[in-house]
Amino acid sequence: MKLIVGLGNPGAKYTANRHNIGFMAVDRIAADHGLGPWKARFQGLAAEGRLGEARVTLLKPQGFMNLSGQAVGEAMRYLKLAPEDVTVLHDELDLAPGKCRVKRGGGHAGHNGLRSIHQHIGAEYDRVRLGIGHPGHKDRVAGYVLSDFAKADQDWLDDLLRGVSDGAAALASGDHGRFQNAVAARTAPARSGTGDRPPEARPAQSKPDPKPKPGKAGPDTPPQPASLADRLRALTERFK
Repeated sequence: MKLIVGLGNPGAKYTANRHNIGFMAVDRIAADHGLGPWKARFQGLAAEGRLGEARVTLLKPQGFMNLSGQAVGEAMRYLKLAPEDVTVLHDELDLAPGKCRVKRGGGHAGHNGLRSIHQHIGAEYDRVRLGIGHPGHKDRVAGYVLSDFAKADQDWLDDLLRGVSDGAAALASGDHGRFQNAVAARTAPARSGTGDRPPEARPAQSKPDPKPKPGKAGPDTPPQPASLADRLRALTERFK
């Protein structure tokens, strides 16, 4: 059994906030893979099912971001899991929009949801860091994460969520490399017409044959007399 947690704030007011990208990610996984229905459990909303060979519980804590650890700790203890069996998906200011990285352990970097989880289960759980970019100054962070994604963000956001869902089975199995590849296939696909071959693997373009120089015969050009006298002589010989 694996516990996959999406972080966010409950309520319609926060649904489209940047801070709620963790909720968005587990919602996409549940919808695409047929997990659910969502039920009130563990001080949150939980959905169960399988991702590939792994049995999983998806969890959206409902006690606001800074209380997320209470729900995660309760679910982990009930399901008899270790911190290594827990994966948390959350917004990441220090990654460019649309980027995704996976890590285990480390600090919480001031993220209130991670800070709360650290307090309840320790630091040795997996995190999927979903890049939302940084507003440029620390004084603007709170307003930035608690505001909705802009209309211009929708394309990369959809690609990122689709990629997370595509790689969900790999994530549940602990294959982080394959998970990252699935995300990258959505967020950074090969450019049309080039594939992913290196330049040296692409067929070289053939150069056109040079045009024959004046006065010199090419391979398919009959020889031409070089002077007027030669041309007259050739004409005379032709009509003898």
